[in-house]
Amino acid sequence: MKIVSLTKETTKSIMDDLLKRSPNNYTEYESVVNEIIENVKQNKDKAVFDYTLKFDRFTLTPDNIVVSKEEIAEAYAQMDAELVEVMKRAAENIRAFHAKQVRNSWFDAKEDGTILGMKITPIQRAGVYVPGGKAAYPSSVLMNVIPAKVAGAPEIVMTTPPGADGKVNPGTLVAADIAGVDTIYKVGGAQAIAAMAYGTESIPKVDKITGPGNIFVALAKKAVYGYVSIDSIAGPSEILVLADESANPRYIAADLLSQAEHDELASAILITTSMEVAKKVSEEVDKFTAELSRKPIIEKSLENYGYILVADSMEQAIETANEIASEHLEILTKNPFDTMTKIKNAGAIFLGEYSSEPLGDYFAGPNHILPTNGTAKFFSPVNVDDFIKKTSIISYSKEALEKVHVDIETFAKSEGLTAHANSIAVRFE
Repeated sequence: MKIVSLTKETTKSIMDDLLKRSPNNYTEYESVVNEIIENVKQNKDKAVFDYTLKFDRFTLTPDNIVVSKEEIAEAYAQMDAELVEVMKRAAENIRAFHAKQVRNSWFDAKEDGTILGMKITPIQRAGVYVPGGKAAYPSSVLMNVIPAKVAGAPEIVMTTPPGADGKVNPGTLVAADIAGVDTIYKVGGAQAIAAMAYGTESIPKVDKITGPGNIFVALAKKAVYGYVSIDSIAGPSEILVLADESANPRYIAADLLSQAEHDELASAILITTSMEVAKKVSEEVDKFTAELSRKPIIEKSLENYGYILVADSMEQAIETANEIASEHLEILTKNPFDTMTKIKNAGAIFLGEYSSEPLGDYFAGPNHILPTNGTAKFFSPVNVDDFIKKTSIISYSKEALEKVHVDIETFAKSEGLTAHANSIAVRFE
């Protein structure tokens, strides 16, 4: 891996490189995506069936678009029994973590007859997109569906592309069943996003779409945002490790590669105050890469977006970590909890040498659908709040309104909105 001294110039250069990976930079695909969305919007099922035949080479019909109970049973039969149990244990951890996020409606009543509050209501129908083929990750099914279930969403639907034989990845089906999906549709790509956003004869319109996908899926989610809600426009995976001289170089190397293997656009960065650690990590990365199954992807990822940055001080390292705002941030320092208090921007923070990133991906419980491309400065992981709506409640008695009616009328008149003022004044004529 490239070892670079950390300066303002190198930080800016790295930031520029990382931002190139954002889906917002792939505008050349937008016209294709917009055409698909418009076609589905106008022609509904017919467009969805046509695109499924074209892209997935499967003849979709109203009779086979929904995954049947028999297909789910078949998926269980194809899965290793121990893996199914592992998935169930992971699901329980995810459910327990998200249960702590549940909010309740609240009301604040005063003696003068003022009642203010917030009514919490789950969204009616959640839509989850799950990629197919090599990018099928059952863990993401759990992370998308369980928060919606915990939030109390009455209906959760899922779309995922079929293979040419009409089958869906068995791991995806088992995870969906464990998590509690109500209906699974055999549709993928931008056409699936459009179908969930606008509804077709077979697929109902949803209120929110969550889940990862390729660039066409990401751009489709961006295009339908506002008509439905979305979680985020996800970019490629990324990890940043913050380490001092006490860190284990072998652990760091293994953790960096755990993200570099995702795809060629994935980013893996180490910021350390120790040149000795930097050199040893680079050596360990080479040793691991030579043995790993996804070696070509890892090499390309590290060549383009892999960095080892050597900082003059931990303060400089932390400042840079906050600027990069990585999706995953591992802290491997003498006192990781103290270092963590200085971190402002990160999707998920992993503390200590036994809290490697895959722990969060699969099992610990916190959501692994995280903000990428620096958006951790203003976005959060997927959570229960993503599947609820907050409605303000306002109730004033005559006595309460009488105390403030002149203030309201004055404010309204200052904005030239005399009808607003009159709406209050008429009650005290």
